[in-house]
Amino acid sequence: MAKRVHRPREDAEFDFILGMSVVPVLAYFTGTWPKAIEPCRVMDLVVGDIADDCAGRLTVVRADITRCPAATERYAITGAPSYILLKEREVVAHGTGPMTITEVRRFLDGHL
Repeated sequence: MAKRVHRPREDAEFDFILGMSVVPVLAYFTGTWPKAIEPCRVMDLVVGDIADDCAGRLTVVRADITRCPAATERYAITGAPSYILLKEREVVAHGTGPMTITEVRRFLDGHL
């Protein structure tokens, strides 16, 4: 996983990162239950590449659903992997399931 990806340990840290960002935020939610582990591992690589490619234009946050339950509930995350794109703390796009790097770029298209 790229060093440009923030990994909050709790909801307060997640909220702090969102509050400090002056660029759009891609929040990527992961899970640790058996069916989520492999798709989330694959997405770690994709999201890491996106973080590197969009450095300075996008803040990327990888939030574990069990560590950030309030954020998970606030953004109606029901599965992992899931993604939200926020601009000025408002959700402008939402997605669920594994994506290729091309699909993630399309997901971000027009928002950066």
